[in-house]
Amino acid sequence: MTTTAVQRSRRSAARTGFVPFALVALVLLPLFFGVLRLVELAGGPTLMPANPRLNASPVPVIVHIVSAVGYTVVGAFQFSAGLRRRRPGWHRAAGRVLVVLGLAVAFSALWLTLFYPRQPGTGALAYLFRLAFGSGMAAALVLGVTTIRRRDVARHRAWMIRAYALALGAATQVVTLGIGPALFGPSQLTHDLSLGAAWIINLTVAEHLIRRSAHRATVRVGS
Repeated sequence: MTTTAVQRSRRSAARTGFVPFALVALVLLPLFFGVLRLVELAGGPTLMPANPRLNASPVPVIVHIVSAVGYTVVGAFQFSAGLRRRRPGWHRAAGRVLVVLGLAVAFSALWLTLFYPRQPGTGALAYLFRLAFGSGMAAALVLGVTTIRRRDVARHRAWMIRAYALALGAATQVVTLGIGPALFGPSQLTHDLSLGAAWIINLTVAEHLIRRSAHRATVRVGS
């Protein structure tokens, strides 16, 4: 590797050093609300709007929230190039735990969608979005595991980025659920489309990052 390539690599590592903290900051608000719901389900004071459909069967909700906290926070540090390089053992060990947590997030989300009464104010479109993107997250995690078993690091990384992007849907929905009704007026259709838009935005960003990473790898090989 040439001196210029080494300097470029160091600058790239420095730029990505803030990424885990930015991702954690992004999920703080939905995680905060999730923790409030956990406190309520554990018998604490009612800190969130009443939701009888969750209180009637709290275990899947608890699994979903606890798994989501672990997956999104610990998972953010998997995107640190410096940490992966310095602590490859930690990266692999954390990755195994994150696959379990991620599958718990995806399957508990599917369970909530399929077996709980539909959330008031949402329609069939939100139901389909939740089924599609929950299944997509589970599939991405499985493909991430199968590709790394074949030592295909690039595809492994791509699938794990997609899975994490889908897990961040709740964080982006904080924004889209505010903007959608403000622009198009409050309605069931607007609410459903705002939910779906969050996952689509996240996947679009993920695909951009995957393509940019592949382009940089090609440039490094050419150098």
